[in-house]
Amino acid sequence: MNRHLFLLAICQGLFLTNNVVFIAINGLVGLSLAPMAWMATLPVTGYVVGGALSTGLVARTQARWGRQRSFQLGLVVAAMSAALCAYAAVTQDFWLLVGATVIAGFYSANAALYRFAGPELVAPAFKEKAISLVLAGGIVGAFVGPNLASATRSLLAVPFAAAYLALVAVALVSLAALSLIRFPPHTAPLPGAGSGRPLGEIARQPAFVVAIIAAALGYGVMNLLMAATPIAMERCGLPFSDAALVLEWHVLGMFVPSFFTGHLIKRFGTLPIMAVGVLLEAMCIAVALSGVDLMQFLVALITLGVGWNFLFVGGTTLLTTTYLPAEKNKAEGAMNFCVFATMALTSFASGALVTTQGWTWLNLGSLPVVALIGAALLWLASVRRRGKPATA
Repeated sequence: MNRHLFLLAICQGLFLTNNVVFIAINGLVGLSLAPMAWMATLPVTGYVVGGALSTGLVARTQARWGRQRSFQLGLVVAAMSAALCAYAAVTQDFWLLVGATVIAGFYSANAALYRFAGPELVAPAFKEKAISLVLAGGIVGAFVGPNLASATRSLLAVPFAAAYLALVAVALVSLAALSLIRFPPHTAPLPGAGSGRPLGEIARQPAFVVAIIAAALGYGVMNLLMAATPIAMERCGLPFSDAALVLEWHVLGMFVPSFFTGHLIKRFGTLPIMAVGVLLEAMCIAVALSGVDLMQFLVALITLGVGWNFLFVGGTTLLTTTYLPAEKNKAEGAMNFCVFATMALTSFASGALVTTQGWTWLNLGSLPVVALIGAALLWLASVRRRGKPATA
């Protein structure tokens, strides 16, 4: 851990603060404004759809201007879109709220690359630990996000409008921290300069395929259940303070393991740690199906968070073995597009399923996806045993 990596981890924590507040309140604000109940999570969906649509643009801004300028632009967009969300809440404009969260997706697509920027701030031997430590910054979001949403809920006449305004301040603090980081010097590619192998060739590697499946589908299951949790808990008669508590511990489960996930990957290998992530996501579903009291929600979401961490850190680490330095923007952009597209689908599905089919069927529908991730890991392990090339 050096000063620059520490500041990047702080930026990650403030990014997660933004995300946790959005998750905690967007579904509830959407439920109060939406023309129909099943549309409640469209503001959550808008955020990840905006992220998916922005991945190509972000890859180009990173290639042209480098990490720092692109990240700073993302934070300016974050502040502006949060202010627009507050205005939409005050004016009771559901579709403006959805549009504002789509715009905020540009920030999300930028900040999703913080974890890839971490290894560039340390020696190559510490790559796994750098990824893990940057993600560990999310612990800031675990504490600040839910408490910020609760503390600002009723500060203004319109519920949660002040929470959106607080996110403007969060973005500005992150912008100040990011300005102190010194990334490696960036040189924009010359016109006609080579950028390595075509993405299609990179994507044909088994390790690349499995990295995408694990990161995207592992995130998808986590997002499906997490986005639906505040609505499910409200429908079960539990107060918002309980939902905030569950989200706080869930985000801790997501990011506290990052202090040692890199060490575990270094010692036991990427695939075994990812396999544990699959088992933990399956355990989450089993606990969620056992009841709808506060304790079941709490244990299920903590387990879900740890399982996501092992899959996401493992998938990110696995992806970094599949491309050369000149290919990083296209490879990282491909992973983030797949992650955001999956999140968009699951964000929308979570609201539709939990309001029409209920919490039980939402969890049952997640089981085949978890099984598919497990099958992908077994396939890659089989490829490696047969001696076929699985990485770059």
